[in-house]
Amino acid sequence: MNDSGLHSVQADLVAVLVAVTAGQPRILTTQTGRKLPAGPFSAHHRSLQASLRAWVEAHTHHPLGYVEQLYTFPDGDRSQQLGVRAISISYLGLTREREDAQAGGGMWQDWYRYFPWEDWRSGAPALLAATIDPQLRHWSQAVPDMQAQQARWQRAAMTFGLDGCEWNEELVLQRYELLYELGLVAEAWRDAAQPPDRSLLPGQDMAHDHRRILATAMARLRAKIKYRPVVFELMPPEFTLLQLQQTVEALAGRGLHKQNFRRLIEQQALVEETGQMAVGTAGRPAKLFRFRSNVLLERAIAGSKLPLARS
Repeated sequence: MNDSGLHSVQADLVAVLVAVTAGQPRILTTQTGRKLPAGPFSAHHRSLQASLRAWVEAHTHHPLGYVEQLYTFPDGDRSQQLGVRAISISYLGLTREREDAQAGGGMWQDWYRYFPWEDWRSGAPALLAATIDPQLRHWSQAVPDMQAQQARWQRAAMTFGLDGCEWNEELVLQRYELLYELGLVAEAWRDAAQPPDRSLLPGQDMAHDHRRILATAMARLRAKIKYRPVVFELMPPEFTLLQLQQTVEALAGRGLHKQNFRRLIEQQALVEETGQMAVGTAGRPAKLFRFRSNVLLERAIAGSKLPLARS
């Protein structure tokens, strides 16, 4: 990179578009699942967000609903390739999956395809005890100083919920960063321009910093659903309480206590009955609900916490 390049910046806008379909958290991707929708910032738009909306809708034919900015990430790989300082400005968007998304080059993927260790809906993933725990223990013992060993293990245990530490679903990025540090994800070896010298964890890698950006978005959304009713951005106009619970579980990666969940939803008056029943469902017909239109304004001021109690 020459000196003049240091004063030039290329900004790409990267979108993490999230939907929940049939109880599964989904993200819109490009390049056969290896990239998130992204494009250069256009000065023709009044804001970064407007530029992002225009690019995503033009290239994926997928309209965006709720959008918020995440972080700005430096992109070392692209900086070297382009000869200028490259940055990625990331956004989180909530939407609903459309069947025609692939027509615009987009492809919906389950976000646990990229982070299989994050799905605790049926309990701790087998991958944690079988592979991640032993690798973390080996890493913590790989330094000679006892105090350093203890510090490493404390970090590992708190990050991954080991040795009596509680699993914190919001630490998605910290877990990915630690696995990157240990060389257990493909991006670590790609960035070092070296072939892996050990077995890598399952989980699809992504180009550039896109899996790191996805981890950031997952963590942000998992935190946000505890105090803002953004989950309703992902719901159809009418839904059952079971569908609502499954949507929250899909995002949080944890099972929820059914009665506690419904009690809190009722106490906070987040929904109202439509007077209709769900049709075509197995078992007893379930009541249909809708989001109370004034709740978003109320909760934006007062906050709203959805129950993430273990089942």
